[in-house]
Amino acid sequence: MGADLAKLDFTLDASDIPLHSAEILEAEARRTLLAECCALLEQRGTVLVAHYYVDADIQDLAIETGGTVADSLEMARFGRDHPARTLLVSGVRFMGESAKILSPEKRVIMPRLDADCSLDLGCPPSAFEAFIKQHPDRTVVVYANTSVKVKALSDWVVTSSVALDIVAHLAASGEKILWAPDKHLGDWIARETDADMLLWNAACIVHDEFKGRALDDLRRVHPNAGVLVHPESPRSVIAQADVVGSTSQIIAAAKSLPHQTFIVATDRGIFHKLRRECPGKTFIEAPTAGHGATCRSCAHCPWMAMNELRSLKQALLDMDSFEIHVDPELGCRAMRPLTRMLEFGARG
Repeated sequence: MGADLAKLDFTLDASDIPLHSAEILEAEARRTLLAECCALLEQRGTVLVAHYYVDADIQDLAIETGGTVADSLEMARFGRDHPARTLLVSGVRFMGESAKILSPEKRVIMPRLDADCSLDLGCPPSAFEAFIKQHPDRTVVVYANTSVKVKALSDWVVTSSVALDIVAHLAASGEKILWAPDKHLGDWIARETDADMLLWNAACIVHDEFKGRALDDLRRVHPNAGVLVHPESPRSVIAQADVVGSTSQIIAAAKSLPHQTFIVATDRGIFHKLRRECPGKTFIEAPTAGHGATCRSCAHCPWMAMNELRSLKQALLDMDSFEIHVDPELGCRAMRPLTRMLEFGARG
């Protein structure tokens, strides 16, 4: 049946994006900050849960101190199951909210509470609730990159690693889907599953910029390269992929495929993990620039870039000012679709 794109547009203007960029710290200052953060994590009984897109130093710190670096699904699982009573979530705000929803009895802090997500901002809860009411016959499936209020309105919450399987399961049961917020991910799922999907019209500001024509040009320069693409990318980019998948699935593909060179269409923060896991392989950023542009790729989320060692240290020193709070009743409602996703994945 395919996808029906709703006549809605919540794409963001550049003026909506915070222009924070991490200053490059001298090596000695970085080492000092890392040692201080390491000591504070231990002193405060806190575990660091980081996303693949944040600063490489923070990723290394998480691993070295017994935390994790993962996609949003595994971040949620890890925080829920870890015995630490305080979680330091390095990523964007919806990730901290998800951790709090799944672990309401734990304290959840973040290096920057104002680290947003374009998909979250592109799906305002009041507008989305009105949209749901217009289509009461549809099962509401929302991407994890949404606010707690939007999750609380849904039947299912999914991440990119399980979205395809869950929607295929629902479609096989004859259910029609109302999907939000990422139109590219929704379009890919609809084409892969033939599900009847009505799509909210929003996109990730990073993945939406990958260019199909420029990728084709780059592939001509590197004809033996494998192409790994996150499904938040436009259709013209996905069409050229050897593997389409979540961040964790992209990493797994890079390890298992025989190619020695890969072109990767997702946030460049993942390259740190890719190079660690595949030290003999070469990774090239997929182009975000079109013809005549002055740069070839600028694929890095400005909100992920707000996660810095200095803000991480400050969060550990002043937890009260960096704590995520979720209304208990709202969190309970959002817990149901999140738990449904986790239980579905556990069957697997």
